Amino acid sequence: MRPIGGRWNPRADFEATVLAHAPSVTPAELAAAVAAGDRFFESAISTPAQDDYHRLMLNHIGVTPTPGLLADLTRPVDPVAVLETFPDVLGTPQELRRRGVRMAVVSDAWADLPTLHAGLGLGSFFEVYAISAELDCTKPDSRIYHHASTGLGLDPARCLFIDDDPELVAAAIGLGYEGRAMCRDAAPGTEVPSIATLDEILELF
Repeated sequence: MRPIGGRWNPRADFEATVLAHAPSVTPAELAAAVAAGDRFFESAISTPAQDDYHRLMLNHIGVTPTPGLLADLTRPVDPVAVLETFPDVLGTPQELRRRGVRMAVVSDAWADLPTLHAGLGLGSFFEVYAISAELDCTKPDSRIYHHASTGLGLDPARCLFIDDDPELVAAAIGLGYEGRAMCRDAAPGTEVPSIATLDEILELF
Protein backbone atom coordinates (compact mmCIF):
# COMPACT_ATOMS: atom_id res chain seq x y z
CA MET A 1 0.00 0.00 0.00
CA ARG A 2 1.02 3.61 -0.35
CA PRO A 3 -0.15 6.90 1.18
CA ILE A 4 -2.37 9.10 -0.93
CA GLY A 5 -0.29 12.17 -1.68
CA GLY A 6 2.97 10.29 -1.19
CA ARG A 7 3.68 11.07 2.48
CA TRP A 8 3.56 8.37 5.15
CA ASN A 9 3.94 10.65 8.17
CA PRO A 10 2.25 12.65 9.40
CA ARG A 11 -1.07 11.39 8.13
CA ALA A 12 -2.53 13.22 5.13
CA ASP A 13 -5.08 15.08 7.28
CA PHE A 14 -2.45 16.54 9.65
CA GLU A 15 -2.56 20.07 8.26
CA ALA A 16 -6.35 20.27 8.16
CA THR A 17 -6.64 18.92 11.69
CA VAL A 18 -4.12 21.40 13.10
CA LEU A 19 -5.82 24.29 11.30
CA ALA A 20 -9.18 23.30 12.75
CA HIS A 21 -7.71 23.88 16.22
CA ALA A 22 -5.26 26.70 15.40
CA PRO A 23 -6.49 28.63 12.32
CA SER A 24 -3.67 31.17 12.43
CA VAL A 25 -0.96 28.62 11.67
CA THR A 26 0.68 29.36 8.32
CA PRO A 27 1.60 26.90 5.55
CA ALA A 28 5.27 27.60 6.25
CA GLU A 29 4.80 26.69 9.92
CA LEU A 30 3.00 23.47 9.00
CA ALA A 31 5.86 22.56 6.67
CA ALA A 32 8.33 23.29 9.47
CA ALA A 33 6.36 21.01 11.80
CA VAL A 34 6.49 18.17 9.28
CA ALA A 35 10.23 18.68 8.83
CA ALA A 36 10.75 18.56 12.60
CA GLY A 37 8.78 15.33 12.71
CA ASP A 38 10.97 13.86 9.97
CA ARG A 39 14.09 14.67 11.98
CA PHE A 40 12.52 13.11 15.05
CA PHE A 41 11.87 9.88 13.15
CA GLU A 42 15.38 9.83 11.72
CA SER A 43 16.93 10.04 15.19
CA ALA A 44 14.59 7.53 16.86
CA ILE A 45 15.88 4.00 17.50
CA SER A 46 12.35 2.60 17.45
CA THR A 47 8.94 3.79 16.29
CA PRO A 48 7.91 6.60 18.67
CA ALA A 49 4.50 6.88 20.28
CA GLN A 50 2.14 8.82 18.03
CA ASP A 51 1.32 11.38 20.72
CA ASP A 52 5.04 12.03 21.34
CA TYR A 53 5.58 12.51 17.60
CA HIS A 54 2.65 14.90 17.23
CA ARG A 55 3.51 16.74 20.43
CA LEU A 56 7.04 17.45 19.20
CA MET A 57 5.77 18.84 15.88
CA LEU A 58 3.17 21.03 17.53
CA ASN A 59 5.59 22.38 20.12
CA HIS A 60 8.06 23.17 17.33
CA ILE A 61 5.60 25.71 15.85
CA GLY A 62 4.16 26.96 19.13
CA VAL A 63 0.82 25.17 18.98
CA THR A 64 -0.34 23.80 22.33
CA PRO A 65 -0.75 20.00 22.05
CA THR A 66 -4.05 19.85 23.88
CA PRO A 67 -5.61 16.44 24.59
CA GLY A 68 -8.34 17.26 22.09
CA LEU A 69 -5.92 18.08 19.29
CA LEU A 70 -3.79 15.01 19.98
CA ALA A 71 -6.91 12.85 19.95
CA ASP A 72 -8.06 14.35 16.65
CA LEU A 73 -4.67 13.68 15.04
CA THR A 74 -5.04 9.96 15.79
CA ARG A 75 -8.80 9.63 15.43
CA PRO A 76 -9.90 6.64 13.36
CA VAL A 77 -10.42 7.44 9.70
CA ASP A 78 -11.50 5.27 6.80
CA PRO A 79 -8.20 3.85 5.52
CA VAL A 80 -9.24 4.45 1.92
CA ALA A 81 -9.25 8.19 2.67
CA VAL A 82 -5.49 8.21 3.28
CA LEU A 83 -4.14 4.98 1.75
CA GLU A 84 -4.40 3.02 -1.46
CA THR A 85 -3.17 -0.35 -2.69
CA PHE A 86 -1.17 -0.92 -5.84
CA PRO A 87 -3.22 -2.51 -8.65
CA ASP A 88 -1.40 -5.84 -8.43
CA VAL A 89 -1.72 -6.25 -4.67
CA LEU A 90 -5.05 -7.83 -3.81
CA GLY A 91 -4.93 -10.61 -6.37
CA THR A 92 -1.50 -11.84 -5.28
CA PRO A 93 -2.24 -12.66 -1.63
CA GLN A 94 -5.55 -14.17 -2.71
CA GLU A 95 -3.70 -16.58 -5.00
CA LEU A 96 -0.99 -17.26 -2.41
CA ARG A 97 -3.63 -18.16 0.15
CA ARG A 98 -5.30 -20.45 -2.39
CA ARG A 99 -1.94 -22.21 -2.78
CA GLY A 100 -1.60 -22.62 0.98
CA VAL A 101 1.15 -20.05 1.46
CA ARG A 102 1.11 -18.56 4.96
CA MET A 103 1.83 -14.85 5.31
CA ALA A 104 3.03 -12.36 7.91
CA VAL A 105 3.73 -8.62 7.97
CA VAL A 106 7.04 -7.11 9.11
CA SER A 107 6.68 -3.35 9.31
CA ASP A 108 8.06 -0.22 10.91
CA ALA A 109 4.63 1.07 11.84
CA TRP A 110 2.25 1.95 14.63
CA ALA A 111 0.01 -0.60 16.28
CA ASP A 112 -3.04 0.28 14.19
CA LEU A 113 -1.57 -1.32 11.04
CA PRO A 114 -3.84 -4.41 11.20
CA THR A 115 -6.87 -2.10 11.33
CA LEU A 116 -5.63 -0.18 8.29
CA HIS A 117 -5.07 -3.43 6.42
CA ALA A 118 -8.57 -4.60 7.31
CA GLY A 119 -10.04 -1.40 5.90
CA LEU A 120 -8.14 -1.92 2.65
CA GLY A 121 -9.28 -5.53 2.28
CA LEU A 122 -5.89 -6.99 3.23
CA GLY A 123 -6.39 -8.01 6.84
CA SER A 124 -7.58 -11.58 6.30
CA PHE A 125 -4.39 -12.69 4.57
CA PHE A 126 -1.91 -12.33 7.43
CA GLU A 127 -1.52 -14.62 10.42
CA VAL A 128 1.21 -12.65 12.20
CA TYR A 129 2.13 -8.98 12.51
CA ALA A 130 5.65 -7.95 13.52
CA ILE A 131 5.22 -4.22 14.17
CA SER A 132 8.03 -1.98 15.36
CA ALA A 133 5.86 0.06 17.73
CA GLU A 134 4.92 -3.13 19.59
CA LEU A 135 8.32 -4.84 19.52
CA ASP A 136 10.38 -1.74 20.36
CA CYS A 137 12.75 -2.35 17.47
CA THR A 138 12.82 -1.54 13.77
CA LYS A 139 14.15 -3.24 10.66
CA PRO A 140 16.90 -4.42 10.22
CA ASP A 141 16.94 -5.58 13.85
CA SER A 142 16.88 -9.39 13.71
CA ARG A 143 14.14 -9.54 16.37
CA ILE A 144 11.48 -8.07 14.10
CA TYR A 145 12.20 -10.57 11.31
CA HIS A 146 12.32 -13.48 13.74
CA HIS A 147 9.05 -12.48 15.40
CA ALA A 148 7.26 -13.03 12.10
CA SER A 149 8.90 -16.33 11.16
CA THR A 150 8.56 -17.70 14.68
CA GLY A 151 4.91 -16.72 14.73
CA LEU A 152 4.40 -18.70 11.55
CA GLY A 153 6.34 -21.62 13.00
CA LEU A 154 8.80 -21.56 10.10
CA ASP A 155 12.58 -21.51 9.88
CA PRO A 156 14.00 -18.42 8.15
CA ALA A 157 15.13 -20.51 5.17
CA ARG A 158 11.49 -21.35 4.46
CA CYS A 159 10.42 -17.69 4.43
CA LEU A 160 10.52 -15.10 1.66
CA PHE A 161 10.92 -11.50 2.83
CA ILE A 162 9.79 -8.69 0.51
CA ASP A 163 10.48 -5.00 1.08
CA ASP A 164 10.85 -1.86 -1.02
CA ASP A 165 14.17 -1.09 0.70
CA PRO A 166 16.92 -3.30 -0.79
CA GLU A 167 19.12 -2.82 2.29
CA LEU A 168 16.44 -4.34 4.51
CA VAL A 169 16.11 -7.25 2.10
CA ALA A 170 19.88 -7.73 2.23
CA ALA A 171 19.67 -7.80 6.03
CA ALA A 172 17.00 -10.50 5.89
CA ILE A 173 19.08 -12.56 3.48
CA GLY A 174 21.99 -12.22 5.89
CA LEU A 175 19.78 -13.75 8.58
CA GLY A 176 19.02 -16.77 6.41
CA TYR A 177 15.75 -15.67 4.78
CA GLU A 178 15.02 -15.66 1.09
CA GLY A 179 14.47 -12.10 -0.11
CA ARG A 180 13.20 -9.95 -2.95
CA ALA A 181 13.39 -6.17 -3.22
CA MET A 182 10.19 -4.59 -4.53
CA CYS A 183 11.45 -2.05 -7.09
CA ARG A 184 8.48 -0.80 -9.08
CA ASP A 185 10.21 2.13 -10.76
CA ALA A 186 13.91 1.25 -11.00
CA ALA A 187 16.50 -1.44 -10.46
CA PRO A 188 17.47 -1.88 -6.79
CA GLY A 189 21.00 -0.55 -7.17
CA THR A 190 22.30 -3.49 -5.14
CA GLU A 191 22.89 -7.16 -5.80
CA VAL A 192 19.78 -8.40 -3.99
CA PRO A 193 17.18 -10.18 -6.15
CA SER A 194 14.33 -7.88 -7.12
CA ILE A 195 10.84 -7.84 -8.58
CA ALA A 196 8.94 -5.06 -10.34
CA THR A 197 5.41 -6.21 -9.49
CA LEU A 198 4.15 -8.23 -6.56
CA ASP A 199 2.60 -10.94 -8.71
CA GLU A 200 6.07 -11.99 -9.85
CA ILE A 201 6.49 -13.88 -6.58
CA LEU A 202 3.80 -16.35 -7.66
CA GLU A 203 6.49 -18.01 -9.76
CA LEU A 204 8.27 -18.98 -6.52
CA PHE A 205 5.39 -20.94 -4.97
